Amino acid sequence: MRFLVDLCHPGHVHFFRPVLARLQAEGHQLLVTARDKDVTVELLRAYAIPHRVLSRLGGSRASLYLEFARRFSALHREIRRFRPQLLAGVGGIFLAPLGRLTRTPSLIFTDTEHAATDPYLTYPWATRICTPAVFRKEIGPRQVRYRGLHELAYLHPRRFQPNPQVRRELGLGAAEPFSVLRFISWQAAHDKGAQGLSRELQEEALRLLSQHGRVFLSSEKELPPEWRAHALPVPVHRLHQVLALADLYLGEGATMATEAALLGTPSVYVSSLVGTMGNFEALREAGLVLSFHRGEDALQQAARLLADPAAKASWRARALAFADAHVDVADFTYRQMIEMATARGLAPPPPTA
Repeated sequence: MRFLVDLCHPGHVHFFRPVLARLQAEGHQLLVTARDKDVTVELLRAYAIPHRVLSRLGGSRASLYLEFARRFSALHREIRRFRPQLLAGVGGIFLAPLGRLTRTPSLIFTDTEHAATDPYLTYPWATRICTPAVFRKEIGPRQVRYRGLHELAYLHPRRFQPNPQVRRELGLGAAEPFSVLRFISWQAAHDKGAQGLSRELQEEALRLLSQHGRVFLSSEKELPPEWRAHALPVPVHRLHQVLALADLYLGEGATMATEAALLGTPSVYVSSLVGTMGNFEALREAGLVLSFHRGEDALQQAARLLADPAAKASWRARALAFADAHVDVADFTYRQMIEMATARGLAPPPPTA
């Protein structure tokens, strides 16, 4: 069968990677289309996933509109040329309308309730929309809920194991403590009007965490010269290995906050978007992510966690329990894709997993 998978964000690469490998091993034809955003293309190259870049993230509102028009047209051409039996992706603002236009079934995954464009560009047009069970919105009869989170598709203990050798790549001793600090660009459509740490609080966070060991910075924006010594010295596809071994994650990135938590690393998330996403409520209830609107509160919590010698072991135990209580998301995604690609017509979705 023929599958077109559209990847517009680094997290989408991780989400679909195990599924793509399984489909390829079974002999299916795959066309991966990509958006040059952050490290998306770099990850695709690192994982040797053949792909076609259709657009690049713009730096202004006008350039985003122009990119949308160009990408929509380019993706339309690819669908007409490749003639896939299924379109699959996360978010779906490009895929869902084109699926309806070309009469190609579209399978969309989303976990972001506050995405402003989805109610207009995804929900009305998608054939099937899969959301975590904790997703706070009711989308309608085409919504399928499953007990899991996107990040469990690639970070489930069945698929991911920490590699202590990464410490050597970071220039660290066997037991030397370190933290990961994450800043985002706030340019994504669903981040409009949101904010995290001010520049002053970013500096304070770096100073505070440095009192408890090495600090490695991950940023969507270019780091200023005075911070570049803290840049991660490993390839981007090794980031999860770094997160798994860290003593703490502190940052504005929601995806990375979830990844750190599921890897058993104490995770502190700071954003004005706190309270808008059901997956973070589930992670809070499980004791895996501590979320704050105020940067000052987040920094105080980070300091308390770094001073607690039992924090890492407690997080690891809770993360394993959380994974055991949820479905294999990669397997769920694979089964959804196969079922929809082989279905006749637009059958109603199966019961919630």
